[in-house]
Amino acid sequence: MAKAEAISLIQFQKLFGTEEDCASYMMHKRWKDGFSCPKCEHSSYYYIKTRKLYECSKCHYQASITAGTLMHKTKLPLTVWFWAIYLVAHDKRGRSALSLAGVLDLNYRTALHMLRKIRAAMKDRDSGYLLSGVVEMDDAYFGAPRKGKDGRGTSKTKAVIALSKDGNNHPAYLRIEVIDQVTIEEISRVAQSCIVSANLKVRHRAH
Repeated sequence: MAKAEAISLIQFQKLFGTEEDCASYMMHKRWKDGFSCPKCEHSSYYYIKTRKLYECSKCHYQASITAGTLMHKTKLPLTVWFWAIYLVAHDKRGRSALSLAGVLDLNYRTALHMLRKIRAAMKDRDSGYLLSGVVEMDDAYFGAPRKGKDGRGTSKTKAVIALSKDGNNHPAYLRIEVIDQVTIEEISRVAQSCIVSANLKVRHRAH
């Protein structure tokens, strides 16, 4: 899991307290050097406030700052989405849909829909992040064990955990991947898929 950038609640409120703040951030992320029509690359546009669309003044192509994001075609204010993303990303215990609904004054189904989309987006982001530097790996088991069973013969869910460390030997980034069997081949496969260097030497320590 990629580490979320540290930002306090007060800082977040100052940066994204209004709909205009959120829209400005989204626009800069989409067009860092100013508006550029996705169709003809023209830089002049009209803003259609009622539909929240940017229309190219040359070819009249209409573009949205939320296209290709989890907020596309949403009827909710951007501020609600930004707050939801902030709360989910910064809650180490795991934010529930019920909790999100209460904090953001949403009905449960809306909060659940948002939470699923946010978690899916975070998973996609994390799956593309490669660990670098010193990386420690080990196998782990999750879930309730069956009576009388433990260790590698257990019915628990098996996983490989990879943890990278910074220059001060502090934990930096974490990746967890569920596997079928705990073998050197499986651990090597996970290492090759989540660590920058292709020249890896994996040594598996038996428990």
